[in-house]
Amino acid sequence: MEAFSALPGRNSGLALPDHRAIALSGRDATNFAQAQFMSDAKALVAGHWQWSGWLTPKGRVIALFALLKIDEENVWLLLQDADPAEFAARLRKFLFRSKTAIAVREDLHAIGSFATGAARGAALAIDADEVELDMSGAAGARTLRLSASATIPDADAEALARWTAFDLAHGLPRLPASQSEQWTPQQLSLDRLRAYSVKKGCYPGQEIVARTHFLGQAKRGLVLLESERPLAPGAQVEHEGKALGSIVSAVQAESRTLALAVLPLDAPTAALHADGAALRALALSEGLAR
Repeated sequence: MEAFSALPGRNSGLALPDHRAIALSGRDATNFAQAQFMSDAKALVAGHWQWSGWLTPKGRVIALFALLKIDEENVWLLLQDADPAEFAARLRKFLFRSKTAIAVREDLHAIGSFATGAARGAALAIDADEVELDMSGAAGARTLRLSASATIPDADAEALARWTAFDLAHGLPRLPASQSEQWTPQQLSLDRLRAYSVKKGCYPGQEIVARTHFLGQAKRGLVLLESERPLAPGAQVEHEGKALGSIVSAVQAESRTLALAVLPLDAPTAALHADGAALRALALSEGLAR
């Protein structure tokens, strides 16, 4: 698949209003993250980040996010698409006696750039009021900053669509509200991103995730699709009139539509359609795993 080329002025940064930060702070912050989220927060080194998510007890993904360990008592979640206030309110119900505070960081703004930054790999570049993540993949360099002081760039719908397309091309599903709590980590192929653990111990949905992993029962996964017509999450993907699965994420960028669909692992890759549009299966790019 062709890489997403740079646009004039792109490296000056683009606003990412669909990315929001939540801070967990206190002496139990890491333990709380370990007990609730599907990645291994305790194994994560301070000053690094990993992909993670929060599951329902039935093992369905509520939301995906980057989990940033600033230090043992400060863990940040970089949410994509999910409403941060609603997510934080829901998460607080599980605090019980945990010495952890949960706060939406309204002061932090996400700014993206299709350029190399100070951060490398899974290491965070941390300054007084700014944290930077390397979001690069096989299609090129990419950097995301969470900043409390930087000037927020003007809205750029085209650039934002290209940022989302980069995610989808590398197998990072974007979950609108209609797709929350619909899919297991295996159905979303989140093993590609090393976003969940089957060894760390209990967390909501862990039994379902572990059983599927160890019994080899995963029968569906993500497929990257391309169309010349718009597509919408929830649309059925069909082959010769038979429904195979449905689209999870879709975005129009550079005169084409990219989509991620959950399909059987042995599904045909030719003669696919959704909402009357012909689909072409593409290979997922590598590089977003941390």
